[in-house]
Amino acid sequence: MEIQNKSTSLWGNFFKVNKVQIRTFHMTWFAFFSAFFAWFGIAPLMIIVRDELELTKSQVGWTIIASVAMTVFARFLIGFLCDRYGPRLTYTWLLVLGAFPVAGIGLANSFESFLFFRLLIGMIGGAFVITQYHTSVMFAPNVVGTANATSAGWGNLGGGATQIIMPLIFSGFVIGFGFTDAQAWRMSMVAVGIVVFLVGITYYFMTQDAPDGSFKELRAKGQMPHKKKVKGEYLKALKDYRVWVLFLIYGACFGIELTVNNTAALYFYDYFDVGLVAAGAIAASFGLMNIFARTLGGIFGDNFGQLWGLRGRAFWLFIVLLGEGIALMIFSQMSVLFLAIPMLVVFSLFTQMAEGATYSVVPFVNKKALGAVAGVVGAGGNAGAVAAGFLFKGTMEWNDVFFTIGVVVAIASFLTFFLRFSPEQEAEEKALFEKASLELLQIKADRANEAVANSIKIIEEYNEKHSKKI
Repeated sequence: MEIQNKSTSLWGNFFKVNKVQIRTFHMTWFAFFSAFFAWFGIAPLMIIVRDELELTKSQVGWTIIASVAMTVFARFLIGFLCDRYGPRLTYTWLLVLGAFPVAGIGLANSFESFLFFRLLIGMIGGAFVITQYHTSVMFAPNVVGTANATSAGWGNLGGGATQIIMPLIFSGFVIGFGFTDAQAWRMSMVAVGIVVFLVGITYYFMTQDAPDGSFKELRAKGQMPHKKKVKGEYLKALKDYRVWVLFLIYGACFGIELTVNNTAALYFYDYFDVGLVAAGAIAASFGLMNIFARTLGGIFGDNFGQLWGLRGRAFWLFIVLLGEGIALMIFSQMSVLFLAIPMLVVFSLFTQMAEGATYSVVPFVNKKALGAVAGVVGAGGNAGAVAAGFLFKGTMEWNDVFFTIGVVVAIASFLTFFLRFSPEQEAEEKALFEKASLELLQIKADRANEAVANSIKIIEEYNEKHSKKI
Protein backbone atom coordinates (compact mmCIF):
# COMPACT_ATOMS: atom_id res chain seq x y z
CA MET A 1 0.00 0.00 0.00
CA GLU A 2 1.32 3.41 -0.99
CA ILE A 3 1.29 6.05 1.75
CA GLN A 4 -0.94 8.91 0.65
CA ASN A 5 -0.63 12.72 0.65
CA LYS A 6 3.13 12.85 0.25
CA SER A 7 4.52 16.29 -0.54
CA THR A 8 5.37 16.85 -4.21
CA SER A 9 7.52 19.89 -3.42
CA LEU A 10 10.36 20.63 -1.02
CA TRP A 11 11.77 24.03 -1.98
CA GLY A 12 8.37 25.54 -2.84
CA ASN A 13 7.08 24.83 0.68
CA PHE A 14 10.42 25.11 2.45
CA PHE A 15 9.32 27.53 5.18
CA LYS A 16 5.75 26.28 5.60
CA VAL A 17 6.36 24.42 8.87
CA ASN A 18 2.61 24.22 9.44
CA LYS A 19 2.69 21.40 6.87
CA VAL A 20 3.62 18.17 8.63
CA GLN A 21 5.82 17.00 5.74
CA ILE A 22 7.97 20.15 5.85
CA ARG A 23 8.06 20.29 9.64
CA THR A 24 9.17 16.67 9.72
CA PHE A 25 11.84 17.37 7.10
CA HIS A 26 13.37 20.11 9.24
CA MET A 27 13.20 18.02 12.40
CA THR A 28 14.81 15.01 10.73
CA TRP A 29 17.83 16.88 9.42
CA PHE A 30 18.33 18.75 12.68
CA ALA A 31 17.98 15.58 14.75
CA PHE A 32 20.53 13.84 12.52
CA PHE A 33 22.81 16.88 12.72
CA SER A 34 22.71 16.61 16.53
CA ALA A 35 23.29 12.86 16.44
CA PHE A 36 26.17 13.15 13.96
CA PHE A 37 27.72 15.97 15.99
CA ALA A 38 27.59 13.80 19.11
CA TRP A 39 28.77 10.71 17.24
CA PHE A 40 32.01 12.37 16.15
CA GLY A 41 32.24 15.02 18.85
CA ILE A 42 35.31 13.38 20.34
CA ALA A 43 37.19 13.06 17.01
CA PRO A 44 38.66 16.61 16.89
CA LEU A 45 39.67 16.26 20.56
CA MET A 46 41.52 12.98 20.02
CA ILE A 47 44.79 14.89 19.93
CA ILE A 48 44.19 15.79 23.60
CA VAL A 49 42.73 12.40 24.53
CA ARG A 50 45.60 10.53 22.88
CA ASP A 51 48.16 12.40 24.98
CA GLU A 52 46.24 12.19 28.26
CA LEU A 53 45.40 8.49 28.05
CA GLU A 54 48.76 7.71 26.38
CA LEU A 55 47.15 5.84 23.50
CA THR A 56 49.30 4.02 20.96
CA LYS A 57 48.71 4.19 17.20
CA SER A 58 47.07 0.76 17.35
CA GLN A 59 44.79 1.82 20.20
CA VAL A 60 43.73 4.94 18.29
CA GLY A 61 42.91 2.63 15.39
CA TRP A 62 40.73 0.49 17.63
CA THR A 63 38.79 3.56 18.80
CA ILE A 64 38.16 4.47 15.15
CA ILE A 65 36.80 0.97 14.53
CA ALA A 66 34.71 1.01 17.71
CA SER A 67 33.05 4.31 16.79
CA VAL A 68 31.47 2.78 13.70
CA ALA A 69 31.23 -0.93 14.57
CA MET A 70 28.20 -0.67 16.85
CA THR A 71 26.37 1.38 14.24
CA VAL A 72 26.41 -1.57 11.83
CA PHE A 73 24.18 -3.55 14.19
CA ALA A 74 22.17 -0.50 15.23
CA ARG A 75 21.19 0.29 11.64
CA PHE A 76 20.00 -3.25 10.96
CA LEU A 77 17.77 -3.04 14.03
CA ILE A 78 16.62 0.57 13.52
CA GLY A 79 15.21 -0.17 10.07
CA PHE A 80 13.07 -2.98 11.50
CA LEU A 81 11.86 -0.76 14.36
CA CYS A 82 10.85 2.00 11.92
CA ASP A 83 8.69 -0.42 9.94
CA ARG A 84 7.15 -1.82 13.13
CA TYR A 85 6.74 1.16 15.47
CA GLY A 86 7.18 4.17 13.19
CA PRO A 87 10.02 6.70 12.83
CA ARG A 88 8.71 9.13 15.45
CA LEU A 89 9.00 6.82 18.46
CA THR A 90 12.14 5.16 17.13
CA TYR A 91 13.97 8.49 16.74
CA THR A 92 12.85 9.75 20.14
CA TRP A 93 14.12 6.71 22.02
CA LEU A 94 17.36 6.49 20.05
CA LEU A 95 18.33 10.08 20.89
CA VAL A 96 17.19 9.93 24.52
CA LEU A 97 19.06 6.69 25.22
CA GLY A 98 22.04 7.61 23.04
CA ALA A 99 22.62 10.81 25.01
CA PHE A 100 23.85 8.82 28.02
CA PRO A 101 26.99 7.23 26.50
CA VAL A 102 27.75 10.55 24.75
CA ALA A 103 27.94 12.29 28.12
CA GLY A 104 29.27 9.17 29.83
CA ILE A 105 32.51 9.10 27.86
CA GLY A 106 33.62 11.86 30.20
CA LEU A 107 34.05 9.13 32.83
CA ALA A 108 36.72 7.31 30.78
CA ASN A 109 40.13 7.15 32.45
CA SER A 110 41.83 4.36 30.48
CA PHE A 111 41.99 2.94 26.97
CA GLU A 112 39.54 0.19 27.91
CA SER A 113 36.89 2.49 29.39
CA PHE A 114 37.29 5.00 26.55
CA LEU A 115 36.90 2.21 24.00
CA PHE A 116 33.75 0.98 25.79
CA PHE A 117 32.00 4.35 25.64
CA ARG A 118 33.20 5.00 22.08
CA LEU A 119 31.59 1.73 21.09
CA LEU A 120 28.27 2.63 22.76
CA ILE A 121 28.20 6.10 21.19
CA GLY A 122 28.19 4.40 17.79
CA MET A 123 24.57 3.39 18.49
CA ILE A 124 23.46 6.95 17.82
CA GLY A 125 24.67 6.66 14.23
CA GLY A 126 21.49 4.68 13.55
CA ALA A 127 19.77 8.08 13.39
CA PHE A 128 20.61 8.22 9.70
CA VAL A 129 18.26 5.35 8.86
CA ILE A 130 15.32 7.07 10.56
CA THR A 131 16.09 10.33 8.79
CA GLN A 132 16.00 8.66 5.37
CA TYR A 133 12.96 6.58 6.30
CA HIS A 134 10.98 9.56 7.57
CA THR A 135 11.63 11.76 4.53
CA SER A 136 10.87 8.83 2.22
CA VAL A 137 7.35 8.45 3.64
CA MET A 138 6.75 12.20 3.56
CA PHE A 139 7.79 13.05 -0.03
CA ALA A 140 6.60 11.91 -3.47
CA PRO A 141 8.77 10.15 -6.12
CA ASN A 142 9.50 13.35 -8.06
CA VAL A 143 11.32 14.91 -5.12
CA VAL A 144 12.13 12.06 -2.70
CA GLY A 145 15.77 11.83 -3.85
CA THR A 146 16.25 15.53 -3.21
CA ALA A 147 14.51 15.39 0.18
CA ASN A 148 16.51 12.35 1.28
CA ALA A 149 19.81 13.80 0.12
CA THR A 150 19.21 17.20 1.68
CA SER A 151 18.04 15.91 5.07
CA ALA A 152 20.97 13.49 5.26
CA GLY A 153 23.45 16.02 3.90
CA TRP A 154 22.50 18.72 6.35
CA GLY A 155 22.57 16.13 9.10
CA ASN A 156 26.04 15.08 8.01
CA LEU A 157 27.06 18.70 8.46
CA GLY A 158 27.31 17.76 12.12
CA GLY A 159 30.46 15.85 11.22
CA GLY A 160 32.02 19.01 9.80
CA ALA A 161 30.64 21.40 12.39
CA THR A 162 32.01 19.32 15.25
CA GLN A 163 35.54 19.70 13.84
CA ILE A 164 35.26 23.46 14.37
CA ILE A 165 32.89 23.77 17.32
CA MET A 166 34.28 21.12 19.68
CA PRO A 167 37.79 22.67 19.83
CA LEU A 168 36.08 26.01 20.56
CA ILE A 169 33.93 24.50 23.33
CA PHE A 170 37.03 22.82 24.69
CA SER A 171 38.93 26.13 24.64
CA GLY A 172 35.97 27.85 26.31
CA PHE A 173 36.11 25.46 29.26
CA VAL A 174 39.89 25.90 29.54
CA ILE A 175 40.05 29.69 29.14
CA GLY A 176 36.65 30.72 30.45
CA PHE A 177 36.32 28.35 33.39
CA GLY A 178 39.93 27.50 34.12
CA PHE A 179 39.50 23.75 33.58
CA THR A 180 42.44 21.52 32.84
CA ASP A 181 42.65 19.85 29.41
CA ALA A 182 41.55 16.56 30.97
CA GLN A 183 38.46 18.18 32.52
CA ALA A 184 37.63 20.30 29.48
CA TRP A 185 37.28 17.52 26.90
CA ARG A 186 35.08 15.60 29.33
CA MET A 187 32.78 18.55 30.05
CA SER A 188 32.54 19.26 26.32
CA MET A 189 31.05 15.81 25.74
CA VAL A 190 28.66 16.17 28.70
CA ALA A 191 27.30 19.38 27.16
CA VAL A 192 26.73 17.62 23.83
CA GLY A 193 24.93 14.75 25.57
CA ILE A 194 22.47 17.14 27.22
CA VAL A 195 21.64 18.76 23.86
CA VAL A 196 21.00 15.40 22.20
CA PHE A 197 18.63 14.39 25.01
CA LEU A 198 16.59 17.57 24.57
CA VAL A 199 16.41 17.14 20.78
CA GLY A 200 15.01 13.64 21.30
CA ILE A 201 12.18 14.98 23.46
CA THR A 202 11.44 17.73 20.93
CA TYR A 203 11.23 15.22 18.08
CA TYR A 204 8.37 13.41 19.80
CA PHE A 205 6.21 16.53 20.05
CA MET A 206 7.05 18.07 16.64
CA THR A 207 6.56 15.17 14.22
CA GLN A 208 4.27 12.30 13.25
CA ASP A 209 4.96 9.05 11.40
CA ALA A 210 3.24 9.80 8.08
CA PRO A 211 1.34 12.65 6.39
CA ASP A 212 -2.03 11.26 7.57
CA GLY A 213 -1.06 10.30 11.12
CA SER A 214 0.79 7.68 13.14
CA PHE A 215 1.41 4.15 11.91
CA LYS A 216 -0.86 2.89 14.68
CA GLU A 217 -3.74 5.02 13.38
CA LEU A 218 -3.13 4.06 9.74
CA ARG A 219 -3.05 0.35 10.60
CA ALA A 220 -6.31 0.69 12.49
CA LYS A 221 -7.86 2.17 9.32
CA GLY A 222 -6.42 -0.59 7.13
CA GLN A 223 -4.16 1.86 5.26
CA MET A 224 -0.94 0.06 6.21
CA PRO A 225 0.09 -3.60 6.61
CA HIS A 226 -0.25 -4.95 10.15
CA LYS A 227 2.82 -5.12 12.37
CA LYS A 228 2.82 -8.92 12.12
CA LYS A 229 3.69 -8.67 8.41
CA VAL A 230 6.73 -6.49 9.03
CA LYS A 231 9.01 -9.41 9.88
CA GLY A 232 8.10 -11.27 6.68
CA GLU A 233 8.77 -8.25 4.49
CA TYR A 234 12.03 -7.62 6.35
CA LEU A 235 13.27 -11.14 5.60
CA LYS A 236 12.12 -10.81 1.99
CA ALA A 237 14.17 -7.63 1.61
CA LEU A 238 17.24 -9.39 3.00
CA LYS A 239 17.01 -11.94 0.16
CA ASP A 240 17.11 -9.22 -2.52
CA TYR A 241 20.62 -9.11 -3.99
CA ARG A 242 20.19 -5.41 -4.89
CA VAL A 243 20.00 -4.53 -1.20
CA TRP A 244 23.44 -6.07 -0.67
CA VAL A 245 24.86 -4.39 -3.76
CA LEU A 246 23.76 -1.06 -2.30
CA PHE A 247 25.20 -2.22 1.05
CA LEU A 248 28.64 -2.47 -0.57
CA ILE A 249 28.22 0.73 -2.56
CA TYR A 250 27.25 2.74 0.50
CA GLY A 251 30.26 1.32 2.31
CA ALA A 252 32.37 2.80 -0.48
CA CYS A 253 30.99 6.32 -0.01
CA PHE A 254 29.49 6.93 3.44
CA GLY A 255 31.91 4.46 5.00
CA ILE A 256 34.76 6.56 3.64
CA GLU A 257 33.18 9.77 4.93
CA LEU A 258 33.02 8.28 8.42
CA THR A 259 36.64 7.24 8.14
CA VAL A 260 37.75 10.71 7.07
CA ASN A 261 35.72 12.32 9.88
CA ASN A 262 37.61 10.14 12.34
CA THR A 263 41.08 10.61 10.87
CA ALA A 264 41.27 13.96 9.05
CA ALA A 265 42.23 16.11 12.04
CA LEU A 266 44.96 13.69 13.12
CA TYR A 267 46.14 13.28 9.52
CA PHE A 268 46.68 16.99 8.96
CA TYR A 269 48.13 17.43 12.48
CA ASP A 270 50.69 14.64 12.01
CA TYR A 271 51.51 14.92 8.29
CA PHE A 272 51.24 18.67 7.65
CA ASP A 273 52.43 20.04 11.00
CA VAL A 274 49.41 22.25 11.82
CA GLY A 275 47.91 23.02 15.24
CA LEU A 276 44.80 21.59 16.93
CA VAL A 277 42.37 24.33 15.86
CA ALA A 278 43.81 24.55 12.31
CA ALA A 279 43.66 20.77 11.88
CA GLY A 280 40.03 20.82 13.01
CA ALA A 281 39.16 23.64 10.61
CA ILE A 282 40.75 21.86 7.65
CA ALA A 283 39.02 18.60 8.56
CA ALA A 284 35.74 20.53 8.83
CA SER A 285 35.97 21.55 5.17
CA PHE A 286 35.32 17.92 4.28
CA GLY A 287 32.14 17.61 6.34
CA LEU A 288 30.81 21.09 5.62
CA MET A 289 30.50 20.26 1.93
CA ASN A 290 27.34 18.44 3.00
CA ILE A 291 25.53 21.77 3.00
CA PHE A 292 24.99 21.30 -0.74
CA ALA A 293 27.01 18.33 -2.08
CA ARG A 294 24.73 15.52 -0.96
CA THR A 295 21.71 17.52 -2.08
CA LEU A 296 23.26 17.76 -5.56
CA GLY A 297 23.55 13.98 -5.61
CA GLY A 298 19.84 13.66 -4.85
CA ILE A 299 18.76 16.38 -7.29
CA PHE A 300 20.68 14.84 -10.16
CA GLY A 301 19.38 11.42 -9.10
CA ASP A 302 15.81 12.71 -9.48
CA ASN A 303 16.68 14.37 -12.81
CA PHE A 304 18.32 11.22 -14.19
CA GLY A 305 15.26 9.34 -12.96
CA GLN A 306 12.97 11.69 -14.86
CA LEU A 307 14.95 11.20 -18.06
CA TRP A 308 15.84 7.49 -17.92
CA GLY A 309 13.85 5.96 -15.07
CA LEU A 310 15.35 3.87 -12.30
CA ARG A 311 18.28 2.76 -14.46
CA GLY A 312 19.14 6.45 -14.86
CA ARG A 313 19.42 6.83 -11.09
CA ALA A 314 21.80 3.86 -10.99
CA PHE A 315 23.98 5.26 -13.79
CA TRP A 316 24.32 8.61 -12.01
CA LEU A 317 25.49 6.68 -8.95
CA PHE A 318 28.21 5.04 -11.06
CA ILE A 319 29.50 8.42 -12.27
CA VAL A 320 29.89 10.01 -8.84
CA LEU A 321 31.28 6.89 -7.17
CA LEU A 322 33.99 6.55 -9.81
CA GLY A 323 34.78 10.25 -9.37
CA GLU A 324 35.12 9.74 -5.64
CA GLY A 325 37.66 6.94 -6.04
CA ILE A 326 39.80 8.92 -8.47
CA ALA A 327 39.69 12.06 -6.33
CA LEU A 328 40.75 10.13 -3.20
CA MET A 329 43.72 8.59 -4.99
CA ILE A 330 44.87 12.06 -6.08
CA PHE A 331 44.33 13.51 -2.59
CA SER A 332 46.49 10.78 -1.05
CA GLN A 333 49.45 11.90 -3.17
CA MET A 334 49.31 15.55 -2.08
CA SER A 335 52.32 16.44 0.08
CA VAL A 336 51.86 20.20 0.45
CA LEU A 337 49.00 21.84 2.33
CA PHE A 338 47.84 24.31 -0.34
CA LEU A 339 47.26 21.40 -2.76
CA ALA A 340 45.90 18.93 -0.21
CA ILE A 341 43.04 21.19 0.99
CA PRO A 342 41.38 21.86 -2.40
CA MET A 343 41.78 18.18 -3.34
CA LEU A 344 40.12 17.22 -0.06
CA VAL A 345 37.17 19.45 -1.04
CA VAL A 346 36.87 17.85 -4.51
CA PHE A 347 37.03 14.39 -2.96
CA SER A 348 34.35 15.43 -0.45
CA LEU A 349 32.09 16.71 -3.25
CA PHE A 350 32.06 13.37 -5.07
CA THR A 351 31.78 11.34 -1.86
CA GLN A 352 28.69 13.15 -0.65
CA MET A 353 27.06 13.27 -4.08
CA ALA A 354 27.51 9.47 -4.18
CA GLU A 355 25.73 9.20 -0.84
CA GLY A 356 22.83 11.30 -2.09
CA ALA A 357 22.69 9.27 -5.30
CA THR A 358 22.55 6.02 -3.31
CA TYR A 359 19.51 7.11 -1.35
CA SER A 360 17.78 8.34 -4.49
CA VAL A 361 17.71 4.62 -5.43
CA VAL A 362 16.92 3.11 -2.00
CA PRO A 363 13.20 4.13 -1.78
CA PHE A 364 12.42 2.15 -4.96
CA VAL A 365 13.93 -1.22 -4.06
CA ASN A 366 11.15 -2.47 -1.76
CA LYS A 367 8.49 -0.04 -0.56
CA LYS A 368 6.88 -2.60 1.75
CA ALA A 369 10.12 -2.98 3.67
CA LEU A 370 11.56 0.52 3.32
CA GLY A 371 13.02 0.40 6.82
CA ALA A 372 14.77 -2.88 6.12
CA VAL A 373 16.34 -1.60 2.90
CA ALA A 374 17.32 1.76 4.41
CA GLY A 375 18.74 0.01 7.48
CA VAL A 376 20.78 -2.61 5.64
CA VAL A 377 22.18 -0.09 3.16
CA GLY A 378 22.94 2.32 5.98
CA ALA A 379 24.72 -0.45 7.86
CA GLY A 380 26.86 -0.95 4.79
CA GLY A 381 28.27 2.53 5.30
CA ASN A 382 29.48 1.60 8.74
CA ALA A 383 30.74 -1.79 7.62
CA GLY A 384 32.88 0.03 5.07
CA ALA A 385 34.19 2.31 7.79
CA VAL A 386 35.06 -0.68 9.99
CA ALA A 387 36.97 -2.32 7.14
CA ALA A 388 38.86 0.91 6.42
CA GLY A 389 39.56 1.34 10.13
CA PHE A 390 41.65 -1.84 10.22
CA LEU A 391 43.98 -0.33 7.62
CA PHE A 392 44.62 2.68 9.85
CA LYS A 393 45.65 0.60 12.84
CA GLY A 394 48.35 -1.21 10.90
CA THR A 395 51.88 -0.17 9.97
CA MET A 396 50.98 1.32 6.59
CA GLU A 397 51.42 5.09 6.24
CA TRP A 398 48.09 6.91 6.24
CA ASN A 399 48.59 8.46 2.79
CA ASP A 400 49.13 4.95 1.40
CA VAL A 401 45.97 3.82 3.19
CA PHE A 402 43.99 6.59 1.50
CA PHE A 403 45.37 5.60 -1.92
CA THR A 404 44.43 1.95 -1.36
CA ILE A 405 40.89 2.94 -0.35
CA GLY A 406 40.60 5.11 -3.47
CA VAL A 407 41.41 2.12 -5.69
CA VAL A 408 38.77 0.00 -3.90
CA VAL A 409 36.13 2.73 -4.30
CA ALA A 410 36.84 3.08 -8.03
CA ILE A 411 36.40 -0.67 -8.48
CA ALA A 412 33.22 -0.65 -6.37
CA SER A 413 31.63 1.90 -8.71
CA PHE A 414 31.10 -0.86 -11.30
CA LEU A 415 28.75 -2.65 -8.90
CA THR A 416 26.10 -0.12 -9.91
CA PHE A 417 25.60 -2.02 -13.17
CA PHE A 418 24.08 -4.87 -11.13
CA LEU A 419 21.23 -2.61 -9.96
CA ARG A 420 18.43 -3.77 -12.24
CA PHE A 421 14.67 -3.20 -12.09
CA SER A 422 11.90 -5.07 -13.88
CA PRO A 423 10.06 -3.41 -16.81
CA GLU A 424 6.88 -3.55 -14.70
CA GLN A 425 8.50 -1.62 -11.85
CA GLU A 426 10.03 0.88 -14.26
CA ALA A 427 6.57 1.51 -15.74
CA GLU A 428 4.92 1.75 -12.32
CA GLU A 429 7.48 4.23 -10.99
CA LYS A 430 7.30 6.27 -14.18
CA ALA A 431 3.54 6.60 -13.74
CA LEU A 432 3.91 7.62 -10.08
CA PHE A 433 6.63 10.12 -11.01
CA GLU A 434 4.46 11.68 -13.70
CA LYS A 435 1.48 11.82 -11.34
CA ALA A 436 3.52 13.62 -8.69
CA SER A 437 4.92 16.02 -11.31
CA LEU A 438 1.41 16.83 -12.56
CA GLU A 439 0.24 17.44 -8.99
CA LEU A 440 3.15 19.82 -8.50
CA LEU A 441 2.32 21.66 -11.74
CA GLN A 442 -1.30 21.96 -10.65
CA ILE A 443 -0.24 23.42 -7.32
CA LYS A 444 1.98 25.96 -9.10
CA ALA A 445 -0.84 26.83 -11.49
CA ASP A 446 -3.28 27.30 -8.61
CA ARG A 447 -0.80 29.58 -6.87
CA ALA A 448 -0.29 31.60 -10.05
CA ASN A 449 -4.05 31.95 -10.56
CA GLU A 450 -4.46 32.99 -6.95
CA ALA A 451 -1.72 35.61 -7.33
CA VAL A 452 -3.36 36.97 -10.50
CA ALA A 453 -6.77 37.08 -8.79
CA ASN A 454 -5.29 38.93 -5.82
CA SER A 455 -3.59 41.42 -8.15
CA ILE A 456 -6.85 42.06 -10.02
CA LYS A 457 -8.66 42.52 -6.74
CA ILE A 458 -6.10 45.07 -5.54
CA ILE A 459 -6.33 46.98 -8.85
CA GLU A 460 -10.13 47.01 -8.72
CA GLU A 461 -10.11 48.26 -5.12
CA TYR A 462 -7.63 50.97 -6.06
CA ASN A 463 -9.70 52.06 -9.08
CA GLU A 464 -12.89 52.10 -7.02
CA LYS A 465 -11.25 54.16 -4.29
CA HIS A 466 -9.70 56.53 -6.84
CA SER A 467 -13.01 57.02 -8.73
CA LYS A 468 -14.80 57.99 -5.50
CA LYS A 469 -12.22 60.71 -4.88
CA ILE A 470 -12.81 62.11 -8.36
